Amino acid sequence: MFLADAMGVLLAFVARLITGAQGHWKGCAPQAEQRIYFANHQSHLDWVLIWAALPRDLRARTRPIAARDYWTKTRFRQWLTSAVFNAVYVERTRRKDAGVPGGDESDPLEPLVDALGHGDSLVIFPEGTRNHQGLPAAFKSGLYHLAEKFPQVPLVPAWIDNVQRVMPKGEVVPVPILCTVTFGAPITLAPGEDKHGFLARARDAVLAQRPLAH
Repeated sequence: MFLADAMGVLLAFVARLITGAQGHWKGCAPQAEQRIYFANHQSHLDWVLIWAALPRDLRARTRPIAARDYWTKTRFRQWLTSAVFNAVYVERTRRKDAGVPGGDESDPLEPLVDALGHGDSLVIFPEGTRNHQGLPAAFKSGLYHLAEKFPQVPLVPAWIDNVQRVMPKGEVVPVPILCTVTFGAPITLAPGEDKHGFLARARDAVLAQRPLAH
């Protein structure tokens, strides 16, 4: 536990040293309440940057989502994501229940539902995969289903800026670049709002946090 805590402090320091990891709370304050933070996704560093931008007292209760196949590939990755960041592992594709002929497909959202049910906050990327095109791709349905199941949990949009330039393609050493995370006003699922409309509105809420230079 001590080693994991020490590593967390070190990683937050390094992230801030390299990127600045500035958190701009434009639409809400960094309150110690349960939330779902959702953001654009351009780099493996995205959730580290959001985590480092949060005040320390919020980090302990805010869990990133990590793809199980990638982040458990080595012992160090698994230790880092489980012991240091307390990540919620998710499957990127549905799979049949092991050893059960004709068994139901696993629900990728189940670990997220369990975490929210225990009172944790989450950091999620509704695009599902990293996108290097600048603007976010269409959001997948997971955010909508979580909003349906947990209507009392505020959904906070965030825009991560410049992180894709910290680790240019082909480089192994991070490049010091000032990065920011801008947190907007929380949104909720409106009564009677359909999935398509909600996901488009959520994506617009993320885009609205972009710096004016964009």
